Amino acid sequence: MATVYLHKGKEKRVYDGHPWVFLSDIARVEGNHAEGGVVRVTDDKGRFLAMAVYNSRSQIALRILSHREEPIDRAFIFSRVKRALDYRRRFADLQSCRLLFAESDGLPAVIADAFGDVIVLQVLSLGMEAFKRDVVDALVEELHPAGIYERNDVPVRELEGLKQQTGLLYGTVPDRLEMVENGVRFWVDVKQGQKTGYFLDQKENRAAIAPFSGGARVLDCFTHTGSFALHAAHYGAAEVIGVDISQYACDCATENARLNGVDDRVRFECANAFDFLHTAQDKHEQYDLVVLDPPAFTKTRSAVPGALRGYKEINLRGMKLAKDGGFLVTCSCSQHVLPAMFQEMLLDAQKDARVQLRQVEFRTQGRDHPILPSSPETQYLKCGIYQVFK
Repeated sequence: MATVYLHKGKEKRVYDGHPWVFLSDIARVEGNHAEGGVVRVTDDKGRFLAMAVYNSRSQIALRILSHREEPIDRAFIFSRVKRALDYRRRFADLQSCRLLFAESDGLPAVIADAFGDVIVLQVLSLGMEAFKRDVVDALVEELHPAGIYERNDVPVRELEGLKQQTGLLYGTVPDRLEMVENGVRFWVDVKQGQKTGYFLDQKENRAAIAPFSGGARVLDCFTHTGSFALHAAHYGAAEVIGVDISQYACDCATENARLNGVDDRVRFECANAFDFLHTAQDKHEQYDLVVLDPPAFTKTRSAVPGALRGYKEINLRGMKLAKDGGFLVTCSCSQHVLPAMFQEMLLDAQKDARVQLRQVEFRTQGRDHPILPSSPETQYLKCGIYQVFK
């Protein structure tokens, strides 16, 4: 097995618990190795630090698997999958759940989502691609799903030297299936839908709107397939308007409303949410609950200032559209927009909107997307619930 030596001082990142080592941190590699293979990682003096998969074609050259000198084999993968599932068995519905959350579960770049009795798998690094079949077999042994489908149609794979691909890995998988989240039913398109087919990270945040939904007039912007909108209706909202720029998403959301028998109280409008908010403000519309759950406004640190301007615009308008004493649920899944940045933006928007915010909760992703304190990248979702006073 090859040994990767780090430059002097770069071992601190590993000691601190971060699961990545960058190519620039590597001094040399000794011994035969294949791209994506398992290696020993040491400091500049040869003292053992970790076991990792190594890919010199990626800027994230080392993805750490263990801080113990142990075999990284099929048995290791099975134990990591079991550990991840045992954690979720304590609190989660395993038929509506992120089963594997990459580095946070000690399986770097491996993601598995469960929708009903189907699992959708993503493997986004070269090193873990070699263990894909072991991951599949471990999931089958633990959960006995009807099928497992691969959604590796992700451009980041190409940075690892991998092809984008999709396909059946186990059993049978229909073109779409029904999933239940917090008592709300959804059709999920696991083969063509965004990412793995549905965004599970907001599950607990959607449940958190229950106290503010009863009898409410609700606006849900960037609704996608209607997740927050349908939760609001499920929790007793009198009227719900969902807005999304995608007609396909709105059609899916409308079908989901019919599936739940709330289509008499919920409607969806295909529109640019920025334009919709502007027009609604001009019309002096008022809502008891406003939900803003946009897609990521930036994928890079350099674009953060522009992203914050976008967040400020929609939040300023959202605050104005909330009734006096109404509620605003505002989210960001932009990893590079840190919680403190997001909260500072909200203070700026509050000042310009001439309202007062009272924080009810400031939340993050669900417990099935666990966070490593040593790896800020594992915490990306911000979800603030605020009462608005005018």
